[in-house]
Amino acid sequence: MTIWQDLRDHAEAVKSRRIAELFENDNRAAEFTAEFGGFMFDYSKTNIDAKARSLLLRLAEKQGVAEKRAAMFAGKKINETERRAVLHTALRNLDGEVMVDGHDVMPAVRETHARMTAFARDIRAGRYTGQGGAITDVVNIGIGGSDLGPAMATLALAPYHNGPRVHFVSNVDGAHIHDTLRGLNPETTLVVVASKTFTTIETMTNAETARRWMAAAVADPGAQFAALSTAAEKTAAFGIDGSRVFGFADWVGGRYSMWGPIGLSLMLAIGPENFDAMLAGAAAMDAHFCDAPFAENLPVLLALVGIWHNQFCDYATRAVLPYDQRLARLPAYLQQLEMESNGKRVSMDGADLPYHSGPVVWGEPGTNGQHAFYQLIHQGTRIVPCEFMLAAQGHEPDLAHQHLLLVANCLAQSEALMRGRDLAEATEIMRKKGLEGEELDRQARHRVFPGSRPSTTLLYPKLTPEVFGGIIALYEHRVFVEGVILGINSYDQWGVELGKELALALAPVLEGTADGAGKDGSTLQLAGRIRALRGV
Repeated sequence: MTIWQDLRDHAEAVKSRRIAELFENDNRAAEFTAEFGGFMFDYSKTNIDAKARSLLLRLAEKQGVAEKRAAMFAGKKINETERRAVLHTALRNLDGEVMVDGHDVMPAVRETHARMTAFARDIRAGRYTGQGGAITDVVNIGIGGSDLGPAMATLALAPYHNGPRVHFVSNVDGAHIHDTLRGLNPETTLVVVASKTFTTIETMTNAETARRWMAAAVADPGAQFAALSTAAEKTAAFGIDGSRVFGFADWVGGRYSMWGPIGLSLMLAIGPENFDAMLAGAAAMDAHFCDAPFAENLPVLLALVGIWHNQFCDYATRAVLPYDQRLARLPAYLQQLEMESNGKRVSMDGADLPYHSGPVVWGEPGTNGQHAFYQLIHQGTRIVPCEFMLAAQGHEPDLAHQHLLLVANCLAQSEALMRGRDLAEATEIMRKKGLEGEELDRQARHRVFPGSRPSTTLLYPKLTPEVFGGIIALYEHRVFVEGVILGINSYDQWGVELGKELALALAPVLEGTADGAGKDGSTLQLAGRIRALRGV
């Protein structure tokens, strides 16, 4: 634990140092920036200095990041609690071979990808039709990773849409599917059901609702369903022909799955060529992650900044702030990616962690967030590290002046967080407004910004499919590195299970067919009131 203690001691020693002081070194920005493939990652507006970075890099080496990385890409079963390999990267690197249990998994990956491509082309060309003609709308029914990934990506790549309209349903709340299906024509709609086991209760409940909706207008509703699942018997029983079932192995975790069959709806929207470009961008980031020295490695550096802020500075949250409206769903996607992966309390050997695990991840696109929660970030009592994301160019050349304003706001926010405004500056501003005496002091204090609040900026040329793929792969590998450093398994999610089990047991209580024996008083009271309000 020597390096851990050294980092704690150093963080304590520099915690009162202002970040702006570090820029007295004229080379600060260049020395604390890394670049790859059009990406520029600037972490100079943090309190990480040369000593902190050196210690963090040593920590990554000591915790075996390189060894674990090699094991993951080689198909080793690094998901130890479920005894599974972790190979979402194989879905986007369609060359070569990857061995799992002595078997090359890549031929099956390539075959499924080819089937997806052929199906997407048939839909988009009008060769595969619904009862009423060419498919105009696609409804993707999933939840968690089977929804967040493709829904976020479909919005992100909106400039590349040239296929059917794509809609997403996830919540078991009937309002979600009701409002989505309202206005759609069942005769020209394709429903894609995304559930590996075809048993996920929320997904299958919504799928049954969609099938009833379809059956009311379509003679053969099963012909307008596709499934993203490995449960061939269950999909067949549902009425979906095997040619429209696309499976994936258990070494693809839900929140890492949009690169394969779970991305079918995205492929239908943007086309196979753009989908493949996204895969290529992610594969390029994979290669960079594997090959670049840690000190120049974007995923490693992003992870080390996160570890510094959470584990050593004790900042419990991180705000992801994309100044790119089409990345509006990225903060929610990263909530799942990071908090479900690294929200653990025990290490690989089952021992309690001696430190906090992952932070709370949240955010909103700029400039909307500036009019919502930036007040707390700038002047609140808690420090929130911020991760700005910014494209140098937008997709709307006729609105370049608006994009320039967006860029200016992003850069200004990171500068303001670092610089702040002291009492002397605030006092002078209010003095010029004619205030004096106690009122001058009172008003000035309201206008003080503590500053020295850390942020990073990820700059990229334009949000193309390649760049988008690189961004998501960057964050996936960031989660991996942080998990290895913390000594936890980033690829299971047992914390999701307990609530599911209890929900199944509560359904009969709410229906009035079970008495709820063993339930606590609060739960029984709430269930009783709900039964009364529902007339049960």
